[in-house]
Amino acid sequence: MADASSSGLESKPKPQVIYRCKKCRRIVAAQENIVPHERGEGELSFKWKKRSGSDWEEAADCTSIFVEPMKWMEAVEEGHVEEKLQCMGCKARLGYFNWAGMQCNCGAWINPAFQLHKSRLDECHI
Repeated sequence: MADASSSGLESKPKPQVIYRCKKCRRIVAAQENIVPHERGEGELSFKWKKRSGSDWEEAADCTSIFVEPMKWMEAVEEGHVEEKLQCMGCKARLGYFNWAGMQCNCGAWINPAFQLHKSRLDECHI
């Protein structure tokens, strides 16, 4: 039996995903920087004051990605415990970080949390 590499059935590498600042297009994260998390229970995970009041119980799609700390995050380098994350190029606000953690809109708790808002990023497949 021939192996896949000699028969021409080589598996193609998965397309790489990078995230760029929407404003200046600087690369801020790549697929391998993302910290995966399991979906929470949506609004059921939040205190009743933070719920929207609808009967919607399904978990919403995550509006943010969570990444590992990176060198471009100046506030992290300065030793802050929690702070806004700004693009190194244009100083646009991209997200927020908190070493104590924070809750994703899907209800999952991420600790420590380095959150980048998808609405402030362009997702590019290369």
